[in-house]
Amino acid sequence: MEWIVVTLASLLAGFVDAIVGGGGLVLLPALFATFPSTAPATLMGTNKAGAVWGTAIATWQYSRRVQLRWAAMLPAALAGFAGAFAGAWAVTVLSPDFLRKLLPLVLLAVLGYTLAKKELGRHHQPRFAGRAEWVAASLIGASIGFYDGFFGPGTGSFFVFLFVRLLGYDFLNASASAKLLNVATNVAAIILFSLKGHVWWHFALPLAVANVLGSVLGTHMALKHGTGFVRGIFIAVVSLLILKTGYDAFLR
Repeated sequence: MEWIVVTLASLLAGFVDAIVGGGGLVLLPALFATFPSTAPATLMGTNKAGAVWGTAIATWQYSRRVQLRWAAMLPAALAGFAGAFAGAWAVTVLSPDFLRKLLPLVLLAVLGYTLAKKELGRHHQPRFAGRAEWVAASLIGASIGFYDGFFGPGTGSFFVFLFVRLLGYDFLNASASAKLLNVATNVAAIILFSLKGHVWWHFALPLAVANVLGSVLGTHMALKHGTGFVRGIFIAVVSLLILKTGYDAFLR
């Protein structure tokens, strides 16, 4: 029964994550609910080890249909990898508790801004080119990568929002680019969790298969329906993240 619950959760997580990020909103709570006595680090490591494959497949699918700006995104992915490693190290010496109460407020600001700016992310009009673009993208990668390693919830949504707001991408291109950086930050986390023995590989394999299936479906939907669809899912996912993180911070 445990396998069925977490595998179905991984399928849904792959679907949501492929469109706009936020798969951890589905899979991680399912793992915590199914294995309440297990060390959180083990569940987080298993979540990353199962989800990274769906994210990687989504990146590949997007790259066949969306013209990724590789010259900017590859340095940004490396910066994200380094940032995630640094964040994971920082959490061993600092408590992320202060972020717990700040996060829902930041997400609320992101949601409010997105709703207020009706045209935000509807048109793909990159603001930078060449060195300026890869420097800006790398700063985003390093900062959100650090956040992912240090705390984590909403990482994909933050990548998407910043690519739209700061780089001028539409939601579809931003989501495609975010997938590449998410792969890098997830790989960094998996390496760290593996070295610490915090990955259940026997669970990670079926989770990965289900996550890939969900990812393929989610990517197909995003490419078929375009930017407006991705924007709608983004708003829905951020709204759910606000409710989830707000509950964890103030009511739990």
